[in-house]
Amino acid sequence: MGKTAVMEGDAAHHVGRVLRAQAGQIYELSDGEKVWLGRIESVSRDRIAFALLEELPVAHPSVNLTLLLAVVKFDAFEWAIEKATELGVGTIVPLAAEHSEKALLAATAKRAERWKKILLEASQQSRRVSVPLLDGIAKPEIAFASHKKGLRVMLSERATAPPLRKVLQGQPATSAILAIGPEGGWTDEEFAAACKFGFAESSLGRRILRTETAVVTALASLNFALGDD
Repeated sequence: MGKTAVMEGDAAHHVGRVLRAQAGQIYELSDGEKVWLGRIESVSRDRIAFALLEELPVAHPSVNLTLLLAVVKFDAFEWAIEKATELGVGTIVPLAAEHSEKALLAATAKRAERWKKILLEASQQSRRVSVPLLDGIAKPEIAFASHKKGLRVMLSERATAPPLRKVLQGQPATSAILAIGPEGGWTDEEFAAACKFGFAESSLGRRILRTETAVVTALASLNFALGDD
């Protein structure tokens, strides 16, 4: 990028029109890999020119986190993916689980752009360098089969499931895949498919948590256990 940068489109409109940016103001800028401190040189309609002052240190996550998340009511799902972004998830895969509401599944395609915007805004708010990848909706068995490497964990409400802390003990990993089902729970067929592809069944305890609560609890536990500072 040299010593200058240009912001255009919706981002420039937001900074220029909504935030009322002016020449001389300082912003942090990122291209998805690096971060710079930039000073606004000029502001015009949907275009802002910056002078790059210095490159800033970047903390990349030490663990590559993937979230396989069953589609639930959209307000809860959107809250969950926002918090997952803040907690460092690199990829989010919406799941068409058997107990997901069929009307919600039918409407997911129309929500994709909104979800990408939520991920972008959450990334900016938490000062992430890159925005999580949002995959297309998938059947659980297809998603399980697509993730054959790294630590694989499937949250479960079954009484026989070991606690998450036990599953994570002595499990150094540079990548982890977390599967969280709908509030109706996983079916026996979904449990069997996860087991077939190496997912460890795990519990967050005796309390029955909502899907979005389980997302935050489990991701925070993974980050702590796997040492992502």
